[in-house]
Amino acid sequence: MNTLAKWNPFSELNEMQNRLTTLLGHPSKRIEGEGDHGFSDWTPLVDVTEDEKEFLIKAELPEVKKEDVKVLIDNGVLQISGHRKFEKEEKGKKYHRIERSYGSFERTFTLPESSKPEGMTAEYEDGMLTVHVPKNKEVKSKQIEVKIH
Repeated sequence: MNTLAKWNPFSELNEMQNRLTTLLGHPSKRIEGEGDHGFSDWTPLVDVTEDEKEFLIKAELPEVKKEDVKVLIDNGVLQISGHRKFEKEEKGKKYHRIERSYGSFERTFTLPESSKPEGMTAEYEDGMLTVHVPKNKEVKSKQIEVKIH
């Protein structure tokens, strides 16, 4: 692939921190507006699969409205982004624990050369975003042996 994807080290650090704190049972919370370093407030979980026809990306987006989700491709990079809004505090309602994350999210995936992004489709149902990226039948994997001198 001849395109370069923009690497954001903060997004990887944020994802690693979220995984570690979830593993330890203490989800991290960042108060909106404090120390915003350009990374997501939370990271949706995804499954990426492949068969002979397509790449399939399924993202869990519970309580995210369809109109709050954006899917685009830029220079061979698939970007899924959006926002999950926090419930407004109701008078007389006392919160004892808030562990779910809210705010902006973004996931990016570098598409392989065998993908055909112009044929991409997406569906959103019951908090699950499914993105279909068809494969380009014309691109064949070619193995070349390199001699060692």
